Amino acid sequence: MTAIKHALQRDIFTPNDERLLSIVNVCKAGKKKRNCFLCATVTTERPVQVNVVKVKKSDKGDFYKRQTAWALRDLAVVDAKDAVKDNPEFDLHFDKVYKWVASSTVEKNTFISCIWKLNQRYLRKKIDFINVSSQLLEELPKVAEESVPSGENQSVAGGDEEAVDEYQELNAREEQDIEIMMEGCEYAISNAEAFAEKLSRELQVLDGANIQSIMASEKQVNILMKLLDEALKEVDQIELKLSSYEEMLQSVKEQMDQISESNHLIHLSNTNNVKLLSEIEFLVNHMDLAKGHIKALQEGDLTSSRGIEACTNAADALLQCMNVALRPGHDMLHAVKQQQQRFSDLREQFARRLASHLNSVFVQQLTQTLLRLYNRSHSLSVPGHDQSSTLAQHSVELTLPNHHPFHRDLLRYAKLMEWLKNTDYGKYEGLTKNYMDYLSRLYEREIKDFFEVAKIKMTGTTREGKKFATLPRKESAVKQETESLHGSSGKLTGSTSSLNKLSVQSSGNRRSQSSSLLDMGNMSASDLDVADRTKFDKIFEQVLSELEPLCLAEQDFISKFFKLQQHQSISGTASEVEEMDGGVLVRSYTSGVPQTISSEKDMIRQMMTKIFRCIEPELNNLIALGDKIDSFNSLYMLVKMSHHVWTAQNVDPASFLSTTLGNVLVTVKRNFDKCISNQMKQMDEVKISKKSKVGILPFVAEFEEFAALAESIFKNAERRGDLDKAYIKLIRAVFVSVEKVANESQKTPRDVVMMENFHHIFATLSRLKISCLEAEKKEAKQKYTDHLQSYVIYSLGQPLEKLNHFFEGVEARVAQGVREEEVSYQLAFNKQELRKVIKEYPGKEVKKGLDNLYKKVDKHLCEEENLLQVVWHSMQDEFIRQYKHFEGLIARCYPGSGITMEFTIQDILDYCSSIAQSH
Repeated sequence: MTAIKHALQRDIFTPNDERLLSIVNVCKAGKKKRNCFLCATVTTERPVQVNVVKVKKSDKGDFYKRQTAWALRDLAVVDAKDAVKDNPEFDLHFDKVYKWVASSTVEKNTFISCIWKLNQRYLRKKIDFINVSSQLLEELPKVAEESVPSGENQSVAGGDEEAVDEYQELNAREEQDIEIMMEGCEYAISNAEAFAEKLSRELQVLDGANIQSIMASEKQVNILMKLLDEALKEVDQIELKLSSYEEMLQSVKEQMDQISESNHLIHLSNTNNVKLLSEIEFLVNHMDLAKGHIKALQEGDLTSSRGIEACTNAADALLQCMNVALRPGHDMLHAVKQQQQRFSDLREQFARRLASHLNSVFVQQLTQTLLRLYNRSHSLSVPGHDQSSTLAQHSVELTLPNHHPFHRDLLRYAKLMEWLKNTDYGKYEGLTKNYMDYLSRLYEREIKDFFEVAKIKMTGTTREGKKFATLPRKESAVKQETESLHGSSGKLTGSTSSLNKLSVQSSGNRRSQSSSLLDMGNMSASDLDVADRTKFDKIFEQVLSELEPLCLAEQDFISKFFKLQQHQSISGTASEVEEMDGGVLVRSYTSGVPQTISSEKDMIRQMMTKIFRCIEPELNNLIALGDKIDSFNSLYMLVKMSHHVWTAQNVDPASFLSTTLGNVLVTVKRNFDKCISNQMKQMDEVKISKKSKVGILPFVAEFEEFAALAESIFKNAERRGDLDKAYIKLIRAVFVSVEKVANESQKTPRDVVMMENFHHIFATLSRLKISCLEAEKKEAKQKYTDHLQSYVIYSLGQPLEKLNHFFEGVEARVAQGVREEEVSYQLAFNKQELRKVIKEYPGKEVKKGLDNLYKKVDKHLCEEENLLQVVWHSMQDEFIRQYKHFEGLIARCYPGSGITMEFTIQDILDYCSSIAQSH
């Protein structure tokens, strides 16, 4: 930039007696970039003129030329666009607004500061600088001085100082005085030298007059000096009087200082007394516990609502006293230490009494439940008692006990539990563990009994033929267990009732343990009919419907009773994720590694997992039982379980209920997949009789029944993805197995097997309207049509075999290049040979051949599919097509011979109709 500036000074401004002070490289805003320079210049002659000059390169680019110049006095506004952020754009307002974009912000700021400086020095009219900070106008020259080369700085800041000092522009009054002087002299303009001499003479006269005036005032100066001497004497006298007054006031000052110090000590004493009183009042008001509260903490009744309320208020008051924010130094006071120790003793005593009482409540609830279960088991196992009648009495009791009264009684202690959590977390944690231990045993007994009843309702028997797997225990055993509950809160033990392997008795065609599509045909003759499945569906739905409110009620109680709002540290959980259609299921399981639970929901879920630890195993046992009874029960379970999981996840995706049901849903989904896999495996292993015709294959008919059952089950289900995938797997397996059986069939032609079975599949899919199998439906229809046509063509080659062979030879000759009208000259295909072949097929012979064909087709086709008339009609159409084809060949290859078939199309129609009616 320095080299460019020197070049411009040398080539453009020096010849015009101008000095270049600042330069900025710019281009017009919003247009194609064509760079030019804006220069700030001053003239070297007087009076000084300040200009802004636009310089650009010539078209050839070998030199610079001066394009436009504006006088600085015509500049009205300088707009820097932004006073805060760096912005290279700026506007200059002359006769119009010129918008520029500088090559850099530093050059723009340097140029604007130079304009501001020139405006301050040379112009009386002030230019408006907008969007330019005051800091920029004051300090920018220094900044620019650092960033611009030294030669440029000197020209702007130093070289022009002399010019400014030597010449100052006249103000308005000076111009007016000069005009008056020039008006008083006639030759002021015509003879400037004479006018200058006149002014010089007048100036000398004025100087002389000034000197004389100064000399005349000497006497007055002497008088003034005498007056000053007298004034100094008076000042000395006044100072002496002031010194005496100061000595007098000094003694008064000492007395006032003593009084002031005494007042300060009195004020300080009063202030200390007020502060001491305030501290005493603070301690008394905040650390004094009422006697009624103390009595409630020590002896309050924890069984009545009024006593619980009094204890709650007393506990809150104690907590406030203990948590008061003591001021510095209070904790060193002996009385404060004594009161704090008293509060600690009261807290410990009440916490111990509260924990003991709540433990007793937990034990009492568990004891009552154990006795109730014992009485129930005892009533079902009395010797000689009719168990079937007992079961009938309990058949409507597939319900879980309601714990609402127990929760209602305990919720009265919720505020006390919150107090215990904040004051003695050790006892709170102990109560939490005891609650989980007691309630887990309680729920384990109730849930196992509940599931045992559900299993009995499903099967009518249990292991070893007993109605309940939980054997009754003597009263002494119950009493012993109850005493152990009062004695310790450690690990809880109890008998576990479960159903081992269930033997499902088979009779006649009753289905085996592994139910499959292949034995669905015997379903109407077995005990596992639609009513049994509907019964299982209702029982399974009732089980889930009973468990859901039980878990939700317990979860809501835990949240309210234990006030789980802070982070806790307990044994954490790990999880495994299994993808399923429509979502992701998370299977959680406990691990022994402690981890920090960072939310109330996580803590609640951990407590629920321990309390209801038996739900998931019992559900899995029930699912396994249902799968053993009938593997198609997995369809019912998949729909019901999916619905309950979907409902639970809408309420809280991370809750215990949602997680547990999700884990069980994974098992149900695996059983469903296993059921489908077994069907496919048994399809692959199917064997057919070699001595009888095939007909509709068993697994094809059973797929129809399976699909109808599945559609009825999944009619209003939220998710069909799993079923649609199973449909696709099964239908593909059916297609492959049909082709396999058709290829292996010896008694029935392959086309018949394919035609009949794919017709049945197409009819089934058309009736059920399964959207995911539209492509398979079209494929089944195509396969049925193709094999029907193949079978018809193959069968029709038999009745007119010699005629077929004759015309095949004729077509072969034509294909070899023999003209159609010349075929009759071939020895093997002359007119005599044709008449000979036609005579072998008179009308009676054709009818006989068609009759034999009908009988053969009737033997091939099965009665279930009822395709005989369809096939016979297709054969009739194909026969007529062949007849027309033969007549066409005779007309083209034997023109004018008068040779015709010995039967007509009408004869064919009559033959086919007569044969169909006769059979």
